[in-house]
Amino acid sequence: MAEPTTTLPRGLVEEVLTFLDCPAVPDLTPAGLTSIYRAWCRAVPFDNIRKLIAIRNGTPGPLPGDDPLDFFNALLDDAVGGTCWAGNGALCALLQSLGFDAVRAVGTMLVAPNIPPNHGSVLVRLGRDRFVTDASIMSVEPVRVVPGESTSVEHPAWGVAGHWLDGAFAIRWQPLGRDGTIDCRMDSFEVDAARFRAQHEATRSWSPFNTELMFNLVTEDGRIGVASGHKIVIGPDGREMREEIVDRVAFLVDELGVTERIAARVPHDVPTPPPPGSRTAAAMNS
Repeated sequence: MAEPTTTLPRGLVEEVLTFLDCPAVPDLTPAGLTSIYRAWCRAVPFDNIRKLIAIRNGTPGPLPGDDPLDFFNALLDDAVGGTCWAGNGALCALLQSLGFDAVRAVGTMLVAPNIPPNHGSVLVRLGRDRFVTDASIMSVEPVRVVPGESTSVEHPAWGVAGHWLDGAFAIRWQPLGRDGTIDCRMDSFEVDAARFRAQHEATRSWSPFNTELMFNLVTEDGRIGVASGHKIVIGPDGREMREEIVDRVAFLVDELGVTERIAARVPHDVPTPPPPGSRTAAAMNS
């Protein structure tokens, strides 16, 4: 199996910049990084559309979007993104191709105690400054990492708080459709594409993104997406509005911009089983 692509062809980079509505190659400065990351958050969704299709169909080979070339071809063709390993691997490859000193990072979404690393992210180094640009958290502005200090991105709809947790940098954020914030602890900065692929592949047997449609995209002043079978909208004041989706294909196409040819292939939601090895799973199997 070939290693994931890490440097994108120039022509593809230009196509992606056009898709992101970036009129020029960004400067290798904090302002330039902010411009490309902001454009990404407003154009590239965090979603599990292609993964749901592949998992439900038992499609062999690497998971969709695992290779950045595959990720960007699907983005340009069908306006779909990916989950954390695919999305952040692609974002890292794009930033590297633009000349940024970007590296893959691995963290843990602390949704339960004592769980192993479960999240891919991106760290960008600009001189002595360090910034997290995460394709899943989608904070619109890069989150600055300052040793021993708290940082933040202030906005009611997508704001986050960076802080130190047990000696590691963590980002407190609000996932779409979830009650309350969670911490994403950054465990390892600068891992390779092979580590991303291995952890991505490990999600094939179980993941909350293998069963129910999820989608998150930043709008001009808020966020919109799908969680638990509902349309979720976060307004500029940070208030969340939910309504049940009646026609999912129409919603994906008309409101989220996904092509009809792939929206029509998304399988229906099924209940998410408990994680293997958990007390709940053991009780169900006893």
